[in-house]
Amino acid sequence: MLVTEQSPTIPTAGKHGANRALRSGRVIGCRVDETTLLIIGLGRVPAGNISVTIGDDQAGKRSAFVSEWRLPAPSPQAKHGFAALLPAGDADTPITTIQFAEEEAGSQFIVASRLVSVGEAAALLVESAGTQSAAIVNRVVDNLMAGNLNRRRLQTITTLLQAAHASDGFVELIGETHDGVTLLQGWNRGMAPSTYRMCAVGSTAPVVAECGIAVFPRAEAPEGASGFIGLLDAGQVTHAPDIEGLVFRGRAGWRHIAVHPKKRIAGPLETPEHIRSVLLRTNGAPEVLLSLRTAANSFEGKETVSGLPHPVRMGIDNIFEADGGNLLASGWLYDPEGHVATVKLRRHNAAATLDECWTRFQRPDVTDSFNEQQPTTPGFWGEQHTHGFIAQAQLPADDPDARLYFELTLRDLRRAFLPVRPARTSARSAALRQLGAIDPANCALPAIIDTQIVPFLGRSGRSAPVIDTVLDAGPFDEENSPPIVIGAGESEEDIAPLMALLALDPETRHAPIVIAMPADRFRRQATRLMERARFYRLSVRLVSVKEPGDVYDMLEAGTLSLTCETVVSLSASLIPRGRGWYGKLVTAAASLKGSIISPVLAYEDHSIRWAGSWIEGDTGDQPVVGRYAGYPLKAITDMKLTRIAAASLECCIMPRDALARVGGFSGGYLGAQEKGLDLGLRLNRSGIGSYLLPSVQMWGCDDARDGHGPAIAALVEEIDRKIFKSQCSPVLAVEKQPEKRSA
Repeated sequence: MLVTEQSPTIPTAGKHGANRALRSGRVIGCRVDETTLLIIGLGRVPAGNISVTIGDDQAGKRSAFVSEWRLPAPSPQAKHGFAALLPAGDADTPITTIQFAEEEAGSQFIVASRLVSVGEAAALLVESAGTQSAAIVNRVVDNLMAGNLNRRRLQTITTLLQAAHASDGFVELIGETHDGVTLLQGWNRGMAPSTYRMCAVGSTAPVVAECGIAVFPRAEAPEGASGFIGLLDAGQVTHAPDIEGLVFRGRAGWRHIAVHPKKRIAGPLETPEHIRSVLLRTNGAPEVLLSLRTAANSFEGKETVSGLPHPVRMGIDNIFEADGGNLLASGWLYDPEGHVATVKLRRHNAAATLDECWTRFQRPDVTDSFNEQQPTTPGFWGEQHTHGFIAQAQLPADDPDARLYFELTLRDLRRAFLPVRPARTSARSAALRQLGAIDPANCALPAIIDTQIVPFLGRSGRSAPVIDTVLDAGPFDEENSPPIVIGAGESEEDIAPLMALLALDPETRHAPIVIAMPADRFRRQATRLMERARFYRLSVRLVSVKEPGDVYDMLEAGTLSLTCETVVSLSASLIPRGRGWYGKLVTAAASLKGSIISPVLAYEDHSIRWAGSWIEGDTGDQPVVGRYAGYPLKAITDMKLTRIAAASLECCIMPRDALARVGGFSGGYLGAQEKGLDLGLRLNRSGIGSYLLPSVQMWGCDDARDGHGPAIAALVEEIDRKIFKSQCSPVLAVEKQPEKRSA
């Protein structure tokens, strides 16, 4: 596309208008921006940076930049004209007179009461300076560009340059790139191969950046003009559709080039082809041509690794994306000859260098696969087959539809790309799925956990459970007595036996009951549970939670569906050891307002699973311990209501807003044990007292709580322990062990 029409010019004042406006001893002004005024007048004023006095205020002198010229047609009253850039000062105070330089030798002028527009001022300056106007405007623009550049100031600069110079070209194509630079292509008479200081004019904040320009011949261009192409690296603030023109400093000074209204905008996937179409004909500095070649070899939405002439291939097994652009990728890279210099994961102009932080491990299956296709590379026998990799990365997630891809840069600077589509899921689900794909006997597993899984989970943000559906079976009065919130997570068994026990207990038969469960389980069981609730004549509310989660996520969701003051939480994997447990918890809570009170959790063999958590003085690998775990229940027979460091949220009575006060459960944990302990400690530190009520016991087992196989369960326990230690140990190290005492 070649556009040769002239861009709109600034209307100039007629000769009569100019003579009437510019008179000796009188100046006019226009506002450049909020901080600067442009003053134009006739008279002899010293050029350069000089002091000025506004009105009669001799103490409030300001420094102004002055550029002066000899009038083309001098008169007895004035032989020179001048333009001055003056600090605006207080906008509410009118300027009546202005004096340049010292009082004895300075010249005093009357300032016109009305400020003119920038267009009027530019026209008057150009008409007054005549053939010198280009040099005068260039000096004024030089001073303006050196200051604090803003959109209004840049628009003033554009107006001055358009008034002083006729248009000699257009920008016809603006291309976006994945590297964050902007492609500019068009024709111009004044551009030569060089690197220019350039600023895009438009609706975005102006940024002056370097732009390497190369030129190429265009037979259809006007005489003396040539095509140009360049890459403007102005960062993320420049958006191609917003660019309306360019201000740049060339060999002859500052110039403006317009962007034609019919400009073409090329997206990141189209831009490389436009560069390649002219690259072989361009003439420019070596570094400029190199940057153009690099941009021409950018990602175009295609897989290009398989087309490399070297034995370099890549495959991705899994790639997960959690909230906030938190990524976890696994796959293999076959590069027996070491051609690959860097491996990056990219989105838009953001990149994460994976080869600096990934964990490599043995993948002999990759070697065997390629050995069947071609002879083994000489010297490869006996080497480590560390083709596999796992890497975590963080990339911006402001545009979820933006393409995600791997970029391989070879040692010869060639680049190849592999686009991928991440599976969007929670960090917990991604980590569990990735762990399930790793052989537990893999010798790289400890490094994978420490350098990939734990940091990946550590960056995961907290996601509050989202309630999907709420159903009530009959009347539900949550103010009559504290509701029992039952959390049925992913691993809990059928809760029908628990509902039967609650119906047989006179205290819980009339208590409001909330059952919270994941949406898929809700769809399967809601009808049956509603029928069972009506059969037992229980007051039941069913809560469906959109995302899958553990028992604590369900307990939190169930609590969010209520508005009462106090709730009783109960994991669906627990059952009461006997009747009366509900009344005892309610009575204890009445005497300890605003506290959390938990019963003892026991195994079916009458041994203790949990009977309180205490902070040990020695904050080693286990800074928080359960002192009675494994003991028979008779070991706590004589214990009374006891203050502890953290309650168990699997079963407790607590203020309904307690979870909201501390921000809910922490994200990043894979299992429930440390996740619940973490929240229990934070609740205690927030001033909500935690107590153990030994006279109440609940039965349960560990297997129902974690729901994983033995191998994964061991990894989950190890990972959660490391996350808990990194998050809680610094705080626990300065806390003293609370004294056990009867309440």
